[in-house]
Amino acid sequence: MKQIVCYGEVLWDMLPRGKKLGGAPLNVALRAQSLGNKVKVISSIGQDAIGDEIIEEIKSFSTSIEHIQISKHFSTSEVLVKLDQNGSASYEIKMPCAWDDIVLLDKDIDIVKNSDAFIFGSLVARSKTSRETLFQLLEHAKFKVFDVNLRSPHYTEKSIIDLMNDADFIKFNDDEIFEICASMGFASKTLEECIEFIANKTKTKEVCVTLGKDGAVLFIENKFVYSKGFKVKVADTVGAGDSFLATIISKLLHETDPQEAIECASAVGAIVASKSGANAEVSIQEIENTMQTSK
Repeated sequence: MKQIVCYGEVLWDMLPRGKKLGGAPLNVALRAQSLGNKVKVISSIGQDAIGDEIIEEIKSFSTSIEHIQISKHFSTSEVLVKLDQNGSASYEIKMPCAWDDIVLLDKDIDIVKNSDAFIFGSLVARSKTSRETLFQLLEHAKFKVFDVNLRSPHYTEKSIIDLMNDADFIKFNDDEIFEICASMGFASKTLEECIEFIANKTKTKEVCVTLGKDGAVLFIENKFVYSKGFKVKVADTVGAGDSFLATIISKLLHETDPQEAIECASAVGAIVASKSGANAEVSIQEIENTMQTSK
């Protein structure tokens, strides 16, 4: 069993069909736990009823709430999620909120020191308090996984570059890596060249890019590994990338062959996209059945 610590936002996704528990780090943690890992989430909620509801919902997954702080300054986060006709999500994220106010605690340093992977995103770096806490925790992490999440206007080029420079594994979607490469003065239209540019520029050995319905690409051990993806009827895309990340990191931590790891991660991401919300149940049988199908 591997120990995975996720840092960042926990919130309610306000979907057209009602609210769902969310926040990329929490989504990653819950999926990683379902795959047999021990997980901890470092975040913050407000002193309010919807924060209490988040705690109860997390506990319903039998997930630890020990490292969820309670902010004295800000309320629990709610994010308005809009879905287009294809189920692709866009987000309206309010600022400030409780997860902008994550402070450094000794007990959080301890779990990061003892983790096999420390997973964080770019959204939580938008505020000074949570950003400074993140960089201090990164000093203690053995394997640092950066989930790039470009939600304008909640990031700067500098913050993205600083986080990439600290990471051992970076995950993008294809739009994000092209945007970041262009902002860094690298205008290649070839995905593989962009991946190698990022890997060399940031000295990151492992880079992964998700391609939506077209699968994903993983750069590892100086070679490319591909998944073509799996066909599903999309309900919504909320949390699909988070489940992909949780799965591929879990598999790589358990020394699974990279080809099998990326195929399994693509299958789990596709299954989640076929269901409503980020944290729908996914069975081992569903994963096996999906991996046996061809696109």
